[in-house]
Amino acid sequence: MEFTAKQIAGLIQGEIEGNENQVVRDVSKIEEGRPETLTFLANPKYEHYIYTTEASVVIVNKSFKPGKPVKATLIKVDDAYRALARLLQFYESSLPKKTGIEQPSFIHETSEMGDLVYVGAFAYIGEKTKIGKNVQIWPGAFIGEGVSIGDNTIVYSGVKIYKHCKIGSDCILHAGAVIGSDGFGFAPGPDGEYQKIPQVGNVVIEDLVEIGANTTIDRATMGSTIIRRGAKLDNLVQVAHNVEIGYNTVIAAQSGIAGSTKIGSNCMFGGQTGISGHLKVPDGTRLAAQTGVAGPIKKENTALMGSPAFDAMQYHRSYVIFKKLPDLYKQLQDIQQKIAEK
Repeated sequence: MEFTAKQIAGLIQGEIEGNENQVVRDVSKIEEGRPETLTFLANPKYEHYIYTTEASVVIVNKSFKPGKPVKATLIKVDDAYRALARLLQFYESSLPKKTGIEQPSFIHETSEMGDLVYVGAFAYIGEKTKIGKNVQIWPGAFIGEGVSIGDNTIVYSGVKIYKHCKIGSDCILHAGAVIGSDGFGFAPGPDGEYQKIPQVGNVVIEDLVEIGANTTIDRATMGSTIIRRGAKLDNLVQVAHNVEIGYNTVIAAQSGIAGSTKIGSNCMFGGQTGISGHLKVPDGTRLAAQTGVAGPIKKENTALMGSPAFDAMQYHRSYVIFKKLPDLYKQLQDIQQKIAEK
């Protein structure tokens, strides 16, 4: 990697302040900046680092006004974080991509493979699968019978995709993700034993979805468990059978969604959130970390906290009182004692 500040500014439509011919050969965090590296400043709380960083080029927001001299060349953009993401995407796309079939691997003769596909060693691709062009299937992945995978999707090592599941284009499935395992369905019998309910549905993942490492998405009892276009699921997320997750919704690590719950579009869930089954979560819902949703949410674009969940602002006000409960209880005891002594 070697670019000048001028070349970088051209890629991200930025305005240069400083040496447009400054060369960068790597990237670095602003607090660990090294000469001839590129970094960025998006969060104001890190501003003090820009005055001491050794990085040669810094991407900043156009609203940034330095309070001291900055020796680095600045590239000003509307949104520094998004500009850096776009730049790194450009860099990643310029790297050579693997193609071809490594051995030993198994590809069933009835499968259909697009152009420029990469299949790593010890991967298994079952019968009647359809693999699009530019798909990468890394070593040790399992693709079951009747699975379809769209163009440009990446399936990393150890991913397991059970039979008849459908994966869209431009998706990323990280190592250890399991798509289409059986939903948790059992019927209690009169003798107390549980009889398994066959899970005969599938999982449908639309385009531009990213699934984190060791996340599990259960197949539907009947019909489909659906992850809509653009959704992003972090590591160690559990999605139960017949759940639907809406367009552009993001869910952080260790969250769990119980069966048949419908999640709207553009929702944001913090880590370790839990949602009960058969609920509807409206568009734009925001759940703070460790929020537990046990009942219906009635309004769109609400922010909730706590378990059971309630309005985030009310939660903050309540928590102020909660921290004072020991003192309040002592005051109550003192009052009770004074009344008793009268």
